[in-house]
Amino acid sequence: MLLKLLLVACSALLSSLAAKRFGHAVGGTLAGLPMIAGPIMGFVLLATPVEPVRAIALATLVCLPATVAHLVTFAWAATRLGWPLALGLANVVFFGFGALLPQLGLLPEAACLLALAVLVAGGPAMPRLPLAPGGVAIPRIELACRVAAAIALAWLIIRSAGVAPAAFSGLLLAVPITGNVLPCFTLPRHGAAATVALLRGFVRGLTGFGAFFVTLYLGLGAWPPGVAYGLAWLAALGAALGLHAWQRRALPRLA
Repeated sequence: MLLKLLLVACSALLSSLAAKRFGHAVGGTLAGLPMIAGPIMGFVLLATPVEPVRAIALATLVCLPATVAHLVTFAWAATRLGWPLALGLANVVFFGFGALLPQLGLLPEAACLLALAVLVAGGPAMPRLPLAPGGVAIPRIELACRVAAAIALAWLIIRSAGVAPAAFSGLLLAVPITGNVLPCFTLPRHGAAATVALLRGFVRGLTGFGAFFVTLYLGLGAWPPGVAYGLAWLAALGAALGLHAWQRRALPRLA
């Protein structure tokens, strides 16, 4: 628990600092990358046989479409609603999709393809609101509140997952922590356009997240664990950077 809380705090802080220096879209991209799950999977891989790790990677991929649905819903809701209603609606969608997807019984290959396809489509599915690029003002007290909120949410999820039924526990652990926390601070202070830019960047980072777990799942079946883990990180960074370049050409006036 301590490791996960520390990683959550680092993710929230680094993403917020990136937004402060480079803009909301960059902060969102950093938040979407496997900054929490990646290191945890590395520790799990050191202590666990390969097949259980592959099963975890596949289960994570099955939940990714629900995470993208959460982010897209939050973005559209942010154009008309305040952050409490947008947050509630996004999580209703997340838990609805998250409960349905495991029931489909998708083959591993289909789960991988669906996860990547939904991630690529997530950015264009966002509202198109123009936003000037560049850094934004985030006071130190807000930075501290962002980190504290992320830690509190992570702690609540971990504690709740420990007593909830197994199926619901897995879904709880898939809740996008920074995807819930950061937009709630961005919307009231910076507005809908900034929130959409943040969430579009988050989906871009999640594309790296998806590439990480697809590569890890496939790689652990073919290569030594260390090689598969290293290639998974290269795939994550390459996917996020590649999608960023493509979206800048396709949507040149959007952050």
